[in-house]
Amino acid sequence: MSKYLASAALVATALLTSACVSTIEEKENMLTAAGFQVKVADTQDKITALTALPPHKFQMKNQGGQVVYLYADPTICKCLYYGDQAAYQSYQQMAFQQRLADQKLMTATMMQDTQWNYWGAWGPWY
Repeated sequence: MSKYLASAALVATALLTSACVSTIEEKENMLTAAGFQVKVADTQDKITALTALPPHKFQMKNQGGQVVYLYADPTICKCLYYGDQAAYQSYQQMAFQQRLADQKLMTATMMQDTQWNYWGAWGPWY
């Protein structure tokens, strides 16, 4: 019995991890499309600096009088995404459009199920 539980826990962990990875990869694809540049952490100093930043979160820095947005990925690509205000706004717009599309898909799926079985188990009579 414990073998089955251990196997089930392992499968569940693998599925959850793969779901997180795909979400992060999708976010990073949007960052690149929005105009963020990528710097790979290819030296020990860069890796140390990368791991000092909060992973998979935006960080604002003031550099030379301009705001720069940083997004550290120490787990998948071991790289740093950086961009200006325009790139960040473009990313925010893309993320909003993606959330809106996901919500519309969920609503359409629910409506499709409702139309198929509008009355539920009770049927159209009372």
